Amino acid sequence: MSLNLDKLNVKVGFEIHQQLNTSTKLFCACDGKGSDDAYDFDFIRVLRPTKSELGDFDRAALFEHAKMSSIKYYSKVGYSCLVEADEEPPHNVNKDALETALLFSLALKSNIVDEIHVMRKLVIDGSNVSGFQRTMLVSTGGYLEVDNFQKVGVQGICLEEDAAKLISTTNPKFKEYGLDRLGIPLVEIALEPISGSPEEIVSVALTLGRLLRSSKRVTRGIGSIRQDVNISVNGGQVVEVKGVQQLSQLVKVLEYETKRQYGMIKIAEEFSNRNIEDSFIGDKITDVTSLFMNSSSNVIKKILKTTDPVIKCIRLRKLRGLVGYEPVKDIRIGKELGEFVRFFGLGGLFHSDELPNYGITAQDIKKIEESLDIIVGNEDAFIIIGGNRNKIDNLIGPLIKRIAQFKHGVIAETRAVTLDGTTIFSRPRPGSSRMYPETDIMPIPIEPELFDKLKDKIPLPWNDLIKRIMKKYELNKKLSEQIFDSDYYDLFETIVRDNTSTSSTSTTISPSTSPSTSPSTSPSSLTPTFVASKLTEDIVSLSRNNLDKSLLTDEMILEIFDRLEKKLIAKESVILIFEKLMKGESVSVQEAINSLNLIKMDDTEFHSLLDKLFNDNINIIKEKGPNSMGVLMGKSMAILRGKVDGSKINDYLKAKLDNFLKDGRTT
Repeated sequence: MSLNLDKLNVKVGFEIHQQLNTSTKLFCACDGKGSDDAYDFDFIRVLRPTKSELGDFDRAALFEHAKMSSIKYYSKVGYSCLVEADEEPPHNVNKDALETALLFSLALKSNIVDEIHVMRKLVIDGSNVSGFQRTMLVSTGGYLEVDNFQKVGVQGICLEEDAAKLISTTNPKFKEYGLDRLGIPLVEIALEPISGSPEEIVSVALTLGRLLRSSKRVTRGIGSIRQDVNISVNGGQVVEVKGVQQLSQLVKVLEYETKRQYGMIKIAEEFSNRNIEDSFIGDKITDVTSLFMNSSSNVIKKILKTTDPVIKCIRLRKLRGLVGYEPVKDIRIGKELGEFVRFFGLGGLFHSDELPNYGITAQDIKKIEESLDIIVGNEDAFIIIGGNRNKIDNLIGPLIKRIAQFKHGVIAETRAVTLDGTTIFSRPRPGSSRMYPETDIMPIPIEPELFDKLKDKIPLPWNDLIKRIMKKYELNKKLSEQIFDSDYYDLFETIVRDNTSTSSTSTTISPSTSPSTSPSTSPSSLTPTFVASKLTEDIVSLSRNNLDKSLLTDEMILEIFDRLEKKLIAKESVILIFEKLMKGESVSVQEAINSLNLIKMDDTEFHSLLDKLFNDNINIIKEKGPNSMGVLMGKSMAILRGKVDGSKINDYLKAKLDNFLKDGRTT
């Protein structure tokens, strides 16, 4: 179904979370880069919600607590300490991180506060050992200049600590987190809601991301920047979608969530048409475990094998046909409830609109309806849930409340993004009762004199930055934008700085004379344009063929270009080595070179081979004359690709062909 975004009045607001490239964490001296190495030790905690200073519990915290299990944390020496373990008070705020947040505030014309106060934001999903995240408001207001929107307002800029890294949720005893990421500095920038096409909205996120990267104070790569997207339709409730990591994913999220919210609005209209009241939902609940003891359903059998199993049915008066109602493709109550149940650690649920199915028979349905006092032919529906008794008992209340909420249309909640751009329920949206002051850190006054020290460090606007890159590296505009937007810009600058040169001693090759070495002012083959194209166009092309660029490490790339500069490999071999590594067929550059047999030929050897190829194709040359050059290059590259630079092959063959066409000489 195609939806008209203008008619739906879709509003989108961004909260950008960007990791900062600091040497240490925000509140301690541990390494701020994170670690992929094995952990040294672990410990277990159980978190619980606490009341705010006003005496209220936050609804998101209560929801997390309802499904809470123990948390197992893994730590590594040097990457986390007693601060992350909540065994020691936080240290002073990282000065470099605070300076970066102030620079972003100045770049966005945001109003910096006179005094910064560190706050505790209640989070008990396990991602923080203490049960809260430390955050501080740095500035409010301001704007981001975007071509399509001119100016997009800024709501606020905060500096905060990143959460622990989720390792696994499969262990039935506890969730598992790594502490190496906990405490890494993040800048959060919240923008005012905007309207527009998905592509126009994406351009806003792109512009902001470019501004942050232009500072050279942020980390790059997947996971280093995350967008939380707030979406509403027709002025309705706001849904927050967390963890969008790629702009290509963002378009899909906007399209899906718009469709989903429109579907929720249409479902609410059906609730209204049927005059469904809250009391109709879950007015009767029965234990039907005994009815299914001899069931042939594989799903039911699996449920009955769990520890202390129970199967319960919930009556839904006047909802027959509505649980499976699909006003928009793939958008229905049954699907929403399935996501909700799975978030409580259960496999899903059955509802009467989809039965008989899954091994549940018409006879089973009849027994269920009898247990629920459902009269045959009336409008009542039911759902079946099964699993561990304790989990089911914790679920029933929230599940009934969830179903009743559908009569109001879109539910204000937090949702997570999936790899394909759809969204799934995560938790209710937090309220105002989750924030309270951090008592272990003194307020930080911001002196006016500090701004004079920072004014020369403010990040450049995007257009000015691209012009500077074009001039410095003699790249065209398209390639300048591509390399800066890629994950490899810092690596590009390293390679260009360390390996490229403006002149070199080159070997002059002539088929009519012996090769001679002479000084030349020709540029190195490792030009900025060549390096940038390899790091953008070639890697993107390989990635589109489902090759994994994460297997191609920075160290590997540096080694490849170092070998190329030392003339140990040919230019044409770069993409071949990339491909081997990204396929996982080789685990090192040397192994890829050996596998591809990319042994670089000396001039004598490849001249001899080209001489033979030329003579073997003499009839084609006589027939096609100058047009035979393409045939000769094709056959030469099939043999020498990756072993000899194509430019050297082309120069030698062209000179040889010119000599032959001029006076008939083949030597």
